[in-house]
Amino acid sequence: MSDPFHPSVQADDDLVQLLTPDGRRTEHQTYAFDGDDEAIRALHRDLVLVRRIDAEATALQRHGELGLWAPCLGQEAAQVGSGRALGASDFAFPTYREHGVAWCRGIDPAKLLGLFRGVELGGWDPAQAGMALYSIVIGAQTLHATGYAMGLTLDGQVGHGVDEDGADQGGDERNGAAIAYFGDGATSQGDVNEAFIWAASFSAPVVFFCQNNHWAISVPLERQTKVPLVQRAAGFGFPGVRVDGNDVLAVHAVTTEALRRAREGQGPMLIEAVTYRMGAHTTSDDPGRYRDAGEVEMWRARDPLARVEAYLREAGTPESHFTDLEQEAEQLGEHLRAACHALPEPDLAELFSLVHAEQTPELAEQRAEYVRYRDSFEGSLT
Repeated sequence: MSDPFHPSVQADDDLVQLLTPDGRRTEHQTYAFDGDDEAIRALHRDLVLVRRIDAEATALQRHGELGLWAPCLGQEAAQVGSGRALGASDFAFPTYREHGVAWCRGIDPAKLLGLFRGVELGGWDPAQAGMALYSIVIGAQTLHATGYAMGLTLDGQVGHGVDEDGADQGGDERNGAAIAYFGDGATSQGDVNEAFIWAASFSAPVVFFCQNNHWAISVPLERQTKVPLVQRAAGFGFPGVRVDGNDVLAVHAVTTEALRRAREGQGPMLIEAVTYRMGAHTTSDDPGRYRDAGEVEMWRARDPLARVEAYLREAGTPESHFTDLEQEAEQLGEHLRAACHALPEPDLAELFSLVHAEQTPELAEQRAEYVRYRDSFEGSLT
């Protein structure tokens, strides 16, 4: 059983870490978290509430209210740290597990439930949220992100306000970047490698964010690669960095820098966030059939929430922060339960209205045909 946090591994691979598993701040020669303790308390709030969202949705699925749920337990720091690094002009392309990123983009977590209940195909306006809808097809979103990033360049939304030394001259509001989330298993997909090629060839302003949670469903990481995944970036001609994915401060620092260089026109970058999927791949999965319990316990000691709480308590954070947060989490749980039970049955006719920005004659005809078919059943069912 390999330990990616063993000192020899950390020295060899330069795993960026700014907050140790026991809650001690540490320094890195390249990356730094520039926030104060108030900023860390805000990140801790995000972590706690994202975990509550995940736990509540899992419970709803177990009670038959959701058809499926993809847990993010253990990966909260990777998602919150990167999500809070995103700017208003950036756009995120998720898989189906980025509940923490959705939270950071201001999406009501209740909107995540409709997809997993099977009553809608999305739930939010991507343009308004700065985040695409969840992608079920493994790796497809990396191509979407690369194409979007190339569009930013063609539209002149990259590299404004930066002088010849790379210093910002107040142009961040006109600069944008894309970030594509995917797991370690997706790196074996052709789509991801094709996205790397296009991004490198056109210096696209895209950050590839790999959440290496060590398991592609039941396939362990060592069956997918013999070297750290971050090394793949060099083969495509752009930089990569390996970060402690359970360290929210380090993830935030690394993602902030990667997005900055992308917005300035310096091209793509790969981030490998080394984390662990503490729960099942989805609620239909039983990880106990293929995973050793000792491995899970090893990673439990590196819990992303526990290390931030340990730091805050040592720093003298008032107890009211923790008690108020506990109450807020309870209220969030109540909101999710009520919202799930109130989800309406879908109007399938809406599917034909949301394919294109402007309705086409063919789709209008198909919609009318469906409505006639649907209405033919009125009064015949009791």
